[in-house]
Amino acid sequence: MGQKCIHCGEDCGSHPVMWDDKPFCCHGCKTVYQILNEKKLDKYYEIQPMSGIKIEQANVGNKYAYLDLDEIKEKLLGFSDGDISKVTLFIPTIHCASCIWLLENLYTINPAIVASNVNFPQKKATITFNNKQITLRQLVELLVSIHYVPEITLDQMDDEKGSSKSSRDLLLKIGVAGFSFMNVMLYNFPEYLPGGSNLSQLFINFFGYMSFVLALPVVFYCANDYYLSAIKGLRHKIVNIDVPITLGIFTLFVQSAYEIFTGQGIGYMDSLVGLVFFLLIGKWYQSKTYEALSFERDYKSYFPVAVTLLKDNKEETIPLSELKETDHILIRNQELIPADAKLVSGQAEIDYSFVTGESLPVNKKVGEVIFAGGRQVGSNIELEVIKSVDQSYLTQLWNQEYHKENGESQLNHLVNKVSEYFTFIVLSIAFAAGIYWLINDASLALFAFTSVLIIACPCALALTVPFTYGSTMREYGRKGFYLKNTDVIDNLRKIDTIVFDKTGTLTVNRSMNVEFVGETLSDEQLKAIKAVVANSSHPLSITVSEFIQLKPDVEVEQFKEIPSLGVTGLVNGVRVNVGSKKFVTGKEDDDPLSTNVYVFIDHKILGYFKIENQYRPGLKTVIDSLRDKYNLYLLSGDNDSERDNLRPVFGSDAVLKFNQSPTDKRDFIISLKAQGKKVLMIGDGLNDAGALMESDIGLTIADDIYSFSPACDGIIESSKFPILNKFINYTKVSFKIVVISFIISFIYNVVGISFAVSGAMSPLVAAILMPISSVSVVLFATSSVKITTKLFLKKDNSDT
Repeated sequence: MGQKCIHCGEDCGSHPVMWDDKPFCCHGCKTVYQILNEKKLDKYYEIQPMSGIKIEQANVGNKYAYLDLDEIKEKLLGFSDGDISKVTLFIPTIHCASCIWLLENLYTINPAIVASNVNFPQKKATITFNNKQITLRQLVELLVSIHYVPEITLDQMDDEKGSSKSSRDLLLKIGVAGFSFMNVMLYNFPEYLPGGSNLSQLFINFFGYMSFVLALPVVFYCANDYYLSAIKGLRHKIVNIDVPITLGIFTLFVQSAYEIFTGQGIGYMDSLVGLVFFLLIGKWYQSKTYEALSFERDYKSYFPVAVTLLKDNKEETIPLSELKETDHILIRNQELIPADAKLVSGQAEIDYSFVTGESLPVNKKVGEVIFAGGRQVGSNIELEVIKSVDQSYLTQLWNQEYHKENGESQLNHLVNKVSEYFTFIVLSIAFAAGIYWLINDASLALFAFTSVLIIACPCALALTVPFTYGSTMREYGRKGFYLKNTDVIDNLRKIDTIVFDKTGTLTVNRSMNVEFVGETLSDEQLKAIKAVVANSSHPLSITVSEFIQLKPDVEVEQFKEIPSLGVTGLVNGVRVNVGSKKFVTGKEDDDPLSTNVYVFIDHKILGYFKIENQYRPGLKTVIDSLRDKYNLYLLSGDNDSERDNLRPVFGSDAVLKFNQSPTDKRDFIISLKAQGKKVLMIGDGLNDAGALMESDIGLTIADDIYSFSPACDGIIESSKFPILNKFINYTKVSFKIVVISFIISFIYNVVGISFAVSGAMSPLVAAILMPISSVSVVLFATSSVKITTKLFLKKDNSDT
């Protein structure tokens, strides 16, 4: 045997292609290796040695020329605005950690690629690119050149049609298999009766031939998905669960065909056809069960974003799910744009970093379209909704990891490792059982061999984590605690440190006592102040805005919000600054007894709004319940006027830090993590965005007008704050359900394989039990979560 190719691991033969003293099996592999080394991507090979895919080099020519057509690009691109476009491509050759690493580092091969993310289970890559520097066609050709060939089909352009087509195909296969199964059983019916073997040889042969004919479409059409999956896996040196199923089907088919055509009997066609029929029924039942138990947050229950609807010159807050086409909505500074819309009025500067990873704001003119997921930077704008809300799209955006790298959880890593070796163990047991019975009782060998292959299933094991944590996430959502994904639950279970922000997190935005200290303000001045602060979603801005009862009839120009300092803008050509004393006067606040918001209009400091904080109901109960289990910290951008009030709540051991800038908060989180602590940060999402991103888990608290920060991992409704400790503690209960589900799955496989090895189980029974095992574990996990959350997450009267 010759040398192995340094790229894909294939045998190079007697005449390897050499480059830099390294052997390659072909020029395609050498080309990819050269590209990777030229762009300093050689770490690709460190992750998994010889992990590349064998290259079949070919000149693509004009194969992808159709991607230059505008109508095709419009269907494929998920986002395109200005220079930035975004596309999601299905790449079936993604097969290992190296593939993921390479595809997520495409920007080093071509700097026109802004960002790329890989969804490994779905074999999809989402790529954001500069369409002025690289076209969609050139991007696809780049992927082809490193042999990550995307499959682009019409079904991809219409996911709903593709999904329904897949469902129809499965039902058609079930119909064909069911028809064949009933007729084959009819032909085999005499064999089931005492004396059935006394049939004349002519009838036995005839029934055998008819059974064979009816089995052909079942074996070569109905079951072909299992073969294709097994072949694709083996090509990439992956032995998946479909390999033993394929082996079992063909073993029964070949043995039965041999007996039929040699005149030895009618074979096992009834078991074979029944096996495929019940496998398909199980596949259909599993899909329907998983849909019914789906933990993905749907259109209405995603996260608590409400929108401000403009109707009859009045502002009305409505849930996002009620937003319709042609509705006019108000978007404030730093608020998320929830649906594709047209700019009606205002100065729109749209930050698309949530969508593309690029933070440079894009200027929009009246009448231009603004895509969902953008964020307004500046004063209020009015939009007209032109496309219904797609919360699945917003969910996808929230799950992107442009900023935070948590990696694969240890639990998922363990499950993947077990599943990886499971199939090899099953194949070994099946062959051992077959050989044993061939020696001792050949009549049981075939059933023992195929039954072991069919009944053993790692699916129940693999589904335990996503469905237990997914169900937990769904129940949390129903109770007002919205999480980004299932990994957040496992990470929340591991935290040992909790850091709180103060304003808007521990305090109630709309229940503060406010008074103005200073010159008497005229109606014009009050309207100007309200016009400026109304553009901000900061808790103190909201408090001042609601304190002023007058309705502003003026427009704000050149609005800016400086995190942790204040807001500024021009009203009728007059500069209005509202914020901290340092922002307005340049001096530190020397009144530590209250929170003060200063006002500057037309080169003159007029005074300040004195705000007394009111803390959330149940705060002391929550802190008391957390104090013994976690290290607690408080970080606040305000002065230390509330230190004496908060010290009895947090206790003498807690660290309370005031006058903290957003950078100070972020650096403090980094220092805690450097000490090996697992940090949960609870903040307002605006001033705390940096700290939320740096923490292991970032949560924000939402009041009745909901806000949303892409930096956070979860959002808790303010009314549910009193049971925050219960949400955190329940993650440990959820983990126990995972462990119990593992045990159930393990017991099923041990007992099932034991019966199969003994030859006491037919493949038909194994085919019925296999999907039932998966569904039963899923039902146990979801029902256990539902019952325990009802018991565990009750809101005590003492909390309110």
